[in-house]
Amino acid sequence: MFVRKYPRQMMLILTTAALILAGCNVGATPAPTLDVNAINTAIVGTTVAQLSLQFTQTAQAQPSATPAPTDTPVNLPTFALPTLGGASPTTSGALPTISFNTTPVVTTPIPGFTQLASPVPAGATAVTGDSCQNSAYVADVTIPDGTVLRPGQDFVKTWTIKNTGSCTWDDGYEFAWIAGDKALDPYTVKFDTKNDFISGGATTDISVNLTAPLEPGKYTATWKMKSDTGYFFGGLFTVVIEVKKK
Repeated sequence: MFVRKYPRQMMLILTTAALILAGCNVGATPAPTLDVNAINTAIVGTTVAQLSLQFTQTAQAQPSATPAPTDTPVNLPTFALPTLGGASPTTSGALPTISFNTTPVVTTPIPGFTQLASPVPAGATAVTGDSCQNSAYVADVTIPDGTVLRPGQDFVKTWTIKNTGSCTWDDGYEFAWIAGDKALDPYTVKFDTKNDFISGGATTDISVNLTAPLEPGKYTATWKMKSDTGYFFGGLFTVVIEVKKK
């Protein structure tokens, strides 16, 4: 009988203990459920707040920027240009005055005819010469400038010229063609005989045989005296014609 009562007593004791424990837990607050999203939000908010506080403290610790200084203009000294001339230069501000002789040489053109410019060979100018070698134009004896001729017409151009130097134009001197239209068949007159010699101060007529070009138009050619040493001197002597079909 003793053996049978022992299990029953143990069962009773266990049941009583269970009821007592259950009674202790009645009315207790259940454990809260953890929300992961809420935890993440709280962590992020805390981090942002800490960073904001740190930036504010750093900005307050830095010194304020100092504004750049304003440039102050400096007055430079004024230098006066010296005036040329006199025993010593002055310091006035006036510039020296330079005068050039620009008076043009005016020629009267032939009505209805345009005078062509006469080129001059290298080393020669329109009028050159000295007390020994010199010449001057006196007059057109034939074919004045602007004469109208037929195509292919032969003609003789004659000038009156003067030896205005002291040297005689003798053997080796030339009345040289220097420029112009080759269609006129121009050539150079040579002083190769005593009959051609022109002493200083004398006047003579010099002629050239020419031919009018076949094409209508205005033509010109130029001559100049040349010494036996190749020196061009004196004035220019020109022929200027117009060719027209009549």
